[in-house]
Order: sequence, then structure tokens, then C-alpha cells
Amino acid sequence: MKKIIATLLIILLAGFVGFICGDFLGKRQKQEATAPNQDFTFSGNFLNRQLAYKRVQDAFRNKKNIILQDLNSFNIKPSVVNIIIVAYKSENILEIHAKNKQDSIYQKIISYPVCSPSGELGPKRQSGDNQVPEGFYYIDRFNPKSRFFLSLGIDYPNNSDKIKSEAQDLGGDIFIHGSCKTIGCLPMTDDKIKEIYIYAICARNNGQTKIPVYIFPFRMNNSNWEHYKIKYIDNKELIKFWGNLKIGYTKFEKNKRELRVTIDKNGEYKFQ
Repeated sequence: MKKIIATLLIILLAGFVGFICGDFLGKRQKQEATAPNQDFTFSGNFLNRQLAYKRVQDAFRNKKNIILQDLNSFNIKPSVVNIIIVAYKSENILEIHAKNKQDSIYQKIISYPVCSPSGELGPKRQSGDNQVPEGFYYIDRFNPKSRFFLSLGIDYPNNSDKIKSEAQDLGGDIFIHGSCKTIGCLPMTDDKIKEIYIYAICARNNGQTKIPVYIFPFRMNNSNWEHYKIKYIDNKELIKFWGNLKIGYTKFEKNKRELRVTIDKNGEYKFQ
């Protein structure tokens, strides 16, 4: 009986949440639709599986109005939202950029402070160095029962990290997560991770299976670039690595489109 009641509650919440993520069409809307329904159904979909967890349910209850307001102010529909997550280590800032699925141009929706920094500027190259990675990644895990409330896994180490590191153990398990404590991750507090997690859930549920995460050491505009080149003038390898990241940074800032990233045999990022 308890399982039946719990299942019914999840179904009811899924119908309610569907208004946010776009998975619900009312009876009248279905009758009036002239094209095949492109929305996801509840049965077995990603959103429904996530809603089996109380923390995700609570996040939607607490943050639904904020998410709707933020997206509506940019004329972005939750039913077709795609996102890019961008972080700047020196500023301790994480940004959500979003667009409608059918559009090409992303808009910055909101910025969040990273609650606590870890390590220093520069890439992560081995386990235990306390470093937050730098580079171009994707969300590869959603953890609704994390030790840090809710968490989004980053696919570190990517092929660039593997090629450029000489360490036997590069480490892993890098997350954007709740709480305000971390070693090598991006802690956002339990309150703000609710919003970030909802954005990511909606995007994933709308078919965005590879949500980009761009992590830069700093905002790589020309003035900052000149400043940090002088500050780290003795670290030629680091400046070269950052110069590679700057190409991607400049391209994204100019075009506001998702970067098409490949990695060559030397671990260099290439941008099409």
C-alpha cells in the first residue's frame, strides 16, 4: 500500500512539474494539435525517474516559480530549453546560458557564486591535487542522492586531460554540487544547486543528452589575458594551455553558440 501511495504521489507531482519542463499537454491541447506530439511522455522518461527522489521533488516545489520567471524573461520555453554551464575560477562564478531547442543563440540567464574555491588557477592533472579542472566538458551524471545534496557529474578526465597528464592516476568524480565544502569540485550550496539541477533536468529531459560545461581560469577577455600572461610569465606550459582555452572562450563570447569541440593527438582543443 505504501508503494502504491508513493507511486501515485510521484505521478501527481510529475504532472505538476510537467508544466515546467514541458512534458504535459492537457486534453484540449492534444485535441487541437495539428502536428505529432514532440513532447516527452511520463512513462519511463528521465524526468519521471528523477522525481522518484524526494530531494528532486522538493527542488521543484521550492524553485519552480524562480525557474519559470527566469526563462520567461528571456522568452525561453521550459518545454524546449537547452543549456550550457560556464564557470570562471578566479571570479568564483557559475553561469547558466540557455536557449530554445530550435534556436542557435544562447543567452545568459543567471549567474551563481561558487560557495568555496578549491586549488589554484591551472588545470587538474592528477588525483589529490585539489584542482578544479579547466577545459571543455559535459555533464555525464545526475546524482539525486549525493552526499552533497544534489550533484551533476563532469566527464573529467576528458581526452585532452589524459593526453596532457603524465600521472598514472588523474583522479575523477568532479561535480557541481550542493554544500559549501569541496575538494576539486564546484560547490553551489544546497539552495542554489536546486535551481541548477532543475535547469539540467529539464534540458536533459528535452533531449539534450550532452550538456556542455565550459570551465575557464578567468574571463579571458584581452585585458585579463594580458594581466595573467604577465603574472604567469615563467610558466610557459600554462600560458600555452590557456591560449588554447582562449580560442574557445573568444568564439563562444562572439557567437553565443555551442562550441563544436574536438581534441587532437597532442591534447589540444580544436573548434570548428
